[in-house]
Amino acid sequence: MGADVLVTGGAGFIGSHLTDSLVADGKRVIVLDDLSGGSRENLSSSLASGLVTVVEGSVLDRDLVDDCVASAEVCVHLAARLGVERIVRDPLTSLRENALGADVVMEAAARHGRRLLFASSSEVYGKLNQRDLREDADRLIGSPQKSRWSYAIAKAFGESLAHAYVSHCGAEMIVVRLFNTVGPRQSSEYGMVVPRFVRQAIAGEPLTVYGDGRQTRCFTDVRDVVRALRLLIGCEQAAGRTFNIGSSSAVRVVDLARIVVDRLGSSSAVVFVPYAQAHGPGFEELGNRSPDTSALRGLTGWTPQWKLEQTVDSVVAHELDRVPIFAGVERASAEPSAAQAGVAA
Repeated sequence: MGADVLVTGGAGFIGSHLTDSLVADGKRVIVLDDLSGGSRENLSSSLASGLVTVVEGSVLDRDLVDDCVASAEVCVHLAARLGVERIVRDPLTSLRENALGADVVMEAAARHGRRLLFASSSEVYGKLNQRDLREDADRLIGSPQKSRWSYAIAKAFGESLAHAYVSHCGAEMIVVRLFNTVGPRQSSEYGMVVPRFVRQAIAGEPLTVYGDGRQTRCFTDVRDVVRALRLLIGCEQAAGRTFNIGSSSAVRVVDLARIVVDRLGSSSAVVFVPYAQAHGPGFEELGNRSPDTSALRGLTGWTPQWKLEQTVDSVVAHELDRVPIFAGVERASAEPSAAQAGVAA
């Protein structure tokens, strides 16, 4: 079962795109996934290459994780319980799997001397309401009595674990904080806003904006994220450091809804739903924040290349392929022109 890279959560949204990218370069990949949020369908093209081994199981299974880590040269830990609706509904599972799973994978990587990249989240910044957040900024996490924050707490714990393994065990670990990654294969099941809006617009349903819609997000195309992950995985100087990965271009959620309607030429209305109605008790909205990515840019030269409209187009194309009944809906091109590809989002 020897491989170049182990990707936990490799059948999920980001993991499958990373696996595709690695396989395209001839890398052998072990995917460890319990398939609770991912699917083998996401890996269909990679599986056809013969370079991917899918191990169905949990990152809480120490013996299984140990075997997978020992069989790979590098580990990318993406497996996580995520999605606002899922976390608010079941914070205990989120805490256990995200925190304990990180420890299981990191301990194995440290013991076997494997470089590991840990995917954290912009959620760790909590309710900070500012632009150009640096990796060393203080954080403002909401009350632990609010289930909304269990994901951020677990990810912050994982970051601290990674740095402890570096300082106390000499392990090679890299932490990345992802800011609102979007693209094809992302599920809308647990509240992910872009695929939810796209599916509503395709079906001719109203686009449901939670709150007043003035909250902003910095969306990052999954193709840009995968490129950043691969640059960091291959960079020895990245070990022991934390990097933001994201676009600094913020958009209001209500404006995102209008972009989706415009790209599809849809007649769907935009309606506003109170947070309490959408999520029930235990939810708090996060602040309007954007990343400072100068550390990543300085080390690797990375900048985002895909504009939000292009990302929306790629999600639309993917969703139309999955729903043949809408095949007659006109599609905008999901591929950038040569000039567009060099324009930062």
